[in-house]
Amino acid sequence: MKQVLTIAGSDSGGGAGIQADIKTFQELSVFGTSVVTAVTAQNTLGVTDVAPVPVQNIEKQLQAVGEDFQIAALKTGMLFDAETIQTVTAWIRHYNWRNLIVDPVMIAKGGASLLQEEAKDALLQDLLPLAAVVTPNIPEAESLSGIRIHDARTRRNAAEKILQSGAKGVLIKGGHGKNPDFTEDFYLDQFGGTLVLKSPRIQTKHTHGTGCTFSAALTAELAKGRSFPDAFLTAKQFIQSAIEHALNIGAGHGPTNHGAYRHHTQKEAIRYVQ
Repeated sequence: MKQVLTIAGSDSGGGAGIQADIKTFQELSVFGTSVVTAVTAQNTLGVTDVAPVPVQNIEKQLQAVGEDFQIAALKTGMLFDAETIQTVTAWIRHYNWRNLIVDPVMIAKGGASLLQEEAKDALLQDLLPLAAVVTPNIPEAESLSGIRIHDARTRRNAAEKILQSGAKGVLIKGGHGKNPDFTEDFYLDQFGGTLVLKSPRIQTKHTHGTGCTFSAALTAELAKGRSFPDAFLTAKQFIQSAIEHALNIGAGHGPTNHGAYRHHTQKEAIRYVQ
């Protein structure tokens, strides 16, 4: 069984962060390890507190994983501050871990900041050069690129700008797009290659942890040696099923259904458009 790693924050509500990643890894038949960077107090209604884990402990967690497991792919989620980002980057380099997926967790669904403003430079300068793929949503892509996204042209411009950080590929998720009927996830790599996946928009408020879950699924599939287009498609199918078959838990933005993919894969609903 392939071994993977998530470096992210803990979600007490169980729908996002480390908890969502581990559930996704299990569903996709890879063995998940974890490094906790922050402990949040949150539920479907929002985040009420964030306590960063001391950097010394983060280092110890990274060493514990690196000394005993063969990590085939890994992802980062909530990293909170510049010191954490720099520490994580140093240890990724130390162990020469490949297939790094960077989910630039910056803002919670309820609007709470999950990445300090000064940490954005560290993310761009230190971590993204190691990334196989960075997976921002539209607001995160706008923040990282400084470009307002309102159509396909500006979306590509933002992706090109983010690629200047050194990341091998950028996948801008389309959940925040304006089309009421469809979403489009856009991928661009350093060689100008593009992929666009189009899927029906699901009208629901139960989308807590979608970004974490999607990037974890992508990590799992790359760890198994899947080609990027195949991994991208499976990750999209996984999150589409998780959103469509909602659990209806909580009074706010509820979690997705991580077990839905095994029973309700909607292959016919998702297609490449270029």
